[in-house]
Amino acid sequence: MARRFRGFLPVVIDVECGGFNPNTDALLEIAAVLLEIQGDGSLLPGESWRYHVQPFSGANLEPASLAVTGIDPFHPLRPAIPEKEALTRLFKEIRRAMKDNDCTRAILVGHNAYFDLNFINAAIARTDIKRNPFHPFSSFDTATLAGVAYGQTVLGKALQAAGIEWDSNAAHSAAYDAQKTAELFCKICNSMKVAIG
Repeated sequence: MARRFRGFLPVVIDVECGGFNPNTDALLEIAAVLLEIQGDGSLLPGESWRYHVQPFSGANLEPASLAVTGIDPFHPLRPAIPEKEALTRLFKEIRRAMKDNDCTRAILVGHNAYFDLNFINAAIARTDIKRNPFHPFSSFDTATLAGVAYGQTVLGKALQAAGIEWDSNAAHSAAYDAQKTAELFCKICNSMKVAIG
């Protein structure tokens, strides 16, 4: 993996939020999918995690965003944990995977990755986490890659163009969207012949 991505460990991330502003709007869900490299250099989705996140104190919650995601941030049966705990748990797993793969840094893979990375970076700043495994501004964006590979930038349409199953009823769940983004990233990467050595 380190040779394939220049020392970076790609980690697929999807977040669900209470709006579009990472500095004011709540982070409500975060999911991550690791990738596994096979003997022939091909990639497959691997281990995954998902955390429901408690809105930070004073967080904005846009009704339109909650309607799209279907998240009730204050539902009594929602197993949400504080932002810092969610990120700390996730980063521990990512650092373990970095070590296992001889990688020096993680790089976020996301569909419209700029959005996810901005929410992660804002949560890190809010919670004063010191050991962020992710590169602070580089990412792999599957919206861009799918636009080049398939002529589609919307996740559902890109997956359909790639021949990957898509259930629109399951969309806007961080776990589902991260898994599907991982499948899309792997398919695009596997279609390219890259010499590593």
